[in-house]
Amino acid sequence: MGEGDIGREKMDFDVVIAGGGPAGLASAIRLKQLMPDASVCLVEKGSEIGAHILSGAVIEPRALAELIPDWQSEGAPLTTPAAEDRFLFLTQTGARRLPTPAQMHNAGNFVASLGDLCRWLATRAEALGVEIYPGFPAAALIEEEGRVAGVITGDMGVTKTGEHGPNYQPGMELRAAYTVLAEGCRGSLSKQAIARFGLAEGADAPTFAIGIKELWEVPAENHRPGEITHTIGWPLDRRTYGGSFLYHFGANLVSYGFVVGLDYRNPWLSPFEEMQRLKTHPALAGNFAGGRRVSYGARALVEGGLQSLPRLDFPGGILIGDAAGLLNVPKIKGTHMAMKSGIIAAEALAEALGGARPARLTSYPERLRASWLWEELRAARNIRPGFARFGLWGGLVNAALDTYVFRGRAPWTLHHPHPDHATLLPADRAPRIAYPKPDGKLTFDRLSSVFISNTNHEEEQPAHLKLREPARWQAVNWQRFAAPESRYCPAGVYEAVGVEEGAPRLQINAQNCVHCKTCDIKDPTQNIDWCTPEGGGGPNYPSGM
Repeated sequence: MGEGDIGREKMDFDVVIAGGGPAGLASAIRLKQLMPDASVCLVEKGSEIGAHILSGAVIEPRALAELIPDWQSEGAPLTTPAAEDRFLFLTQTGARRLPTPAQMHNAGNFVASLGDLCRWLATRAEALGVEIYPGFPAAALIEEEGRVAGVITGDMGVTKTGEHGPNYQPGMELRAAYTVLAEGCRGSLSKQAIARFGLAEGADAPTFAIGIKELWEVPAENHRPGEITHTIGWPLDRRTYGGSFLYHFGANLVSYGFVVGLDYRNPWLSPFEEMQRLKTHPALAGNFAGGRRVSYGARALVEGGLQSLPRLDFPGGILIGDAAGLLNVPKIKGTHMAMKSGIIAAEALAEALGGARPARLTSYPERLRASWLWEELRAARNIRPGFARFGLWGGLVNAALDTYVFRGRAPWTLHHPHPDHATLLPADRAPRIAYPKPDGKLTFDRLSSVFISNTNHEEEQPAHLKLREPARWQAVNWQRFAAPESRYCPAGVYEAVGVEEGAPRLQINAQNCVHCKTCDIKDPTQNIDWCTPEGGGGPNYPSGM
């Protein structure tokens, strides 16, 4: 928690929103629709709105239509209607088409660039008078008398030694009656607020996945706009949750992604390498024929669902979107939930600002529980923990029973038994995995992947990835788990060096970080702390991709 600093510039608002994704933008727009005179500030750590959102998502427009009913005539960038849904079970050499689960039917949805949708929403927000500051990460919460009173943006131009460099600029205090945390999955301020105010008490341990994505441009003859393919099975074993997606959209673009649940057990597993070799499967390789890879990224996904939700209000603020844990796992969608939570948050904020301004916005979670968002979360609550408990085949049976027999109303609730960082087996008890070398045409290495993400952090700035106790890496990560961070990181940030000399140590290449937050989640002793880097650092995904 940050305290107010009299040396910083101060700005006062009714509401400050941390995060420029669909949740934060929807909240800002709805609040200004309800209260045109309210002062609303939104800060985003990316260099521009959408810079940290890689293209290619299936978007359900339900919440968008509630927020902006005329979104189609207003030019929202949803132009590729969802067409054919394909659901495949893969073996190493074969594929069998399975019935598409009910939650994964996409009639009425759109395949689109989520980054471009956020850019479009930002123009709508600014037209209503929202002040948007990209390149300003919310680095700390201001707390006064037990209540959050805004955020402090990060300092710029601080050197690795902690000194003020020639381009030093102090951060700002953005003070507000209410602070909305819309940072996405595993947001740094959200993590602080959850710990500080005990918001997770009584909830299941959260569980997450890592999603790694590539964007390809393919020849027109190989492009099938609106085609949506999901796979399960190979290359993952039957106890590891995950699968892939392929979406054809836009101007000859294919979004390819691979998701692995972070409750996996084998420390030798590399989600990045699994993603690369999956592209060689006969059922998938044709999607990339004659194409070129144009961008790359990764992001942690929140998968705990209803059981893992923290309390969503705290003194002076609220959690919305993925920061709150709002994602429908069997649908593989969160944008509509993020936007709906932002809309509901704005309605609660408007009520509070126009009245007694209570310390806690308890009406926000109450309104959520009365909405269709909550109905979706409740109906989906048993799907993800079913795979964790029963494995692939048992999980599919459980999902079918829960969906088609009980219709999401089973008289029981399955639970997440442990946090993701507690699941790894010791390295000497797990089978090693041999991954093929990349060919540079269809499969690639990490560093060439990071290069096309346009990731950049100024090398002189302090590392935003920190070890709470550096000695713990040698005793636990290296000796027991053989440095799993060198495999689960999709950007080559973590390297075990000095191994051949008999003096292994961890090297952190923080400038490579694509902001996926996996290390903050999966480290076996929670020794890695992901902090906000200087504003504008990280990946930069351009418009139209």
